[in-house]
Amino acid sequence: MNKKGGKPLDLRKEALLPQEEMLEVETIKQQMVIGIPKEDTEVESRVPLTPEAVEILTGHGHQVIIESGAGDAANYPDNQYAESGALITESRDDVFRADIALKINPPSLKDIDRMKERLMLLSSFQARIHVSREYIDKLMQKRITAISMERIRDEHECYPLIRSMSGIAGNTAVLIAGEYLSNARGGKGVMLGGLTGITPTEVVILGAGTAAEFAVRAAKGMGAVVKVFDESVHRLRRLQSAVGHDIPTSIFHPKVIEKALKSADVVIGAVRNDDDNSAFFITEEMVMGMKKGSVIVDISIDHGGCVATSEVRSEKDPVFTKHGVIHYCVPNIPSRVARTASIAISNVVTPMLKSMGILGGMTMHLKEDDGLRHGVYIYNGILTSSSIGKRYGIPSKDIDLLMAAF
Repeated sequence: MNKKGGKPLDLRKEALLPQEEMLEVETIKQQMVIGIPKEDTEVESRVPLTPEAVEILTGHGHQVIIESGAGDAANYPDNQYAESGALITESRDDVFRADIALKINPPSLKDIDRMKERLMLLSSFQARIHVSREYIDKLMQKRITAISMERIRDEHECYPLIRSMSGIAGNTAVLIAGEYLSNARGGKGVMLGGLTGITPTEVVILGAGTAAEFAVRAAKGMGAVVKVFDESVHRLRRLQSAVGHDIPTSIFHPKVIEKALKSADVVIGAVRNDDDNSAFFITEEMVMGMKKGSVIVDISIDHGGCVATSEVRSEKDPVFTKHGVIHYCVPNIPSRVARTASIAISNVVTPMLKSMGILGGMTMHLKEDDGLRHGVYIYNGILTSSSIGKRYGIPSKDIDLLMAAF
């Protein structure tokens, strides 16, 4: 009984009942050594981690080793990385002795020789461009786990790296076209866009994917008249939903494309041609019918191009004129804006590396994340890509089955 009121004690209010004890559960973590080699800056200016990302990873207990000068082309000097906690080395061998090597372009055969066994390689990898039997054999002999950045999927079944780079390429392609329409670059002195009382420039875009969507937004924002062609009505409908139904669209039809090209000031090729035997979407005869001084920017040159007159060029010699039409056909357009592209890549890679450390390493992360597994083409020296296996007659195994065994 309570002394004052004679009422019974309310044990719940007096907190006399046994209480649950909250125990701290420690997350299992694995400290990792991450190596970043310098790219060949003639073809690649991007870097996979920014200094800000390095600071995050080192703050989680990981070590980051960067070859001196790796970030220079993206305007990230060594001192910024050092201040963020990275170890700067002059030795390329040191970088490839890490647990994980991050590289934009696939490593050379000499770089593979430098790798320690069982290293995890995260780089770009397009089978049609980068595959050689010797490259695959060397990775398998070193028991490397190789993951293609482009093939990694997120929780929405999207490819975040491809989407980021395609968006940058589409946006930048419009800026490039405007540059080469100007007198300063030998163009006919036309402003890309529109102005009151002056007929706006016409832009024809091939494709209705991510790169095309960003190109449409950029060209439309500058006041140009934009027309889009694609093989898929579904993709065209999706594009209109994203950018507005005032954009004229059409499926690929030679007569319709030919008519549109005759009045076009700019053509942006943003459709992938994955079939080695497929015809180009724009023939040489169509190019011959275009206006003199018009500009073609073939983003698809990375995959063989979608214009018959396209020729692969470099940033040292980026353009050529054929049939009076200026052609810009430089692969890897995102590398032209290396700092922006590096931030986009870093935004994809950094959360994945953090999760890998928290989950206890690469194998545990691969078991938990089917999107990351989708990017694996070699696991612990075992080929997991059936398409590469068929090309070279190498037995391959399903990555999901391998994960069950490890």
